Amino acid sequence: MLRESIKVKVERTAAVIDSLRRTYPDAHCELDHANPLELLIATILSAQCTDKQVNIVTAELFKKYRNACDYVAVPLEELQNDIRRIGLFRNKGKSIQNCCRSLVDNHGGEVPADMTALVALAGVGRKTANVVLGNAFNINEGVVVDTHVARLSRRLGLASGNTPEKIEVELQKLVQRDHWTMFSHWLIWHGRRRCSARKPECGSCEIAVLCPSEKGGEYRE
Repeated sequence: MLRESIKVKVERTAAVIDSLRRTYPDAHCELDHANPLELLIATILSAQCTDKQVNIVTAELFKKYRNACDYVAVPLEELQNDIRRIGLFRNKGKSIQNCCRSLVDNHGGEVPADMTALVALAGVGRKTANVVLGNAFNINEGVVVDTHVARLSRRLGLASGNTPEKIEVELQKLVQRDHWTMFSHWLIWHGRRRCSARKPECGSCEIAVLCPSEKGGEYRE
């Protein structure tokens, strides 16, 4: 087992970023949206659901609901029926309606570009807030840690935390702030296209030389 200094780990992380940036120059948030509200709604819907499924539902949803007031005005059962193809649609419908009610009552119907205000909304945790801030407002407030980011961060020996919050703190120490939003996209794209949980394609992986898991070892800080 190799012990890696923080300096070496920062350098390796930078090399991982350089390689992933070249590999996925078009990496971006794969939740379809045209404005901050649509991204907020889509991200709430994406919990325990694939982006592909969310995009199928929001293609029609966003035609019907144009602003926060629209989500508040309809009966809850109608909103829930509109998203019933999504897992946990009942709870998500309640969260979306309560979230939009708060937007109308406290923010003039607009999505706030502020972490504290966002996490105060129903159905919005730090991960969702990071998604919205980074992709709708270009604010690098944190690192989005979803299942792909958590898995690859551990596999690459960049983090060892057992919660998204702990992993995020570890990654913030290694990744330059102006890369925080894109770092998540690069890892997510790599996780979906090359480094799957069950059958990672290590033989053709663009960052295999930088990955301790591929070498059969594990780096520890």
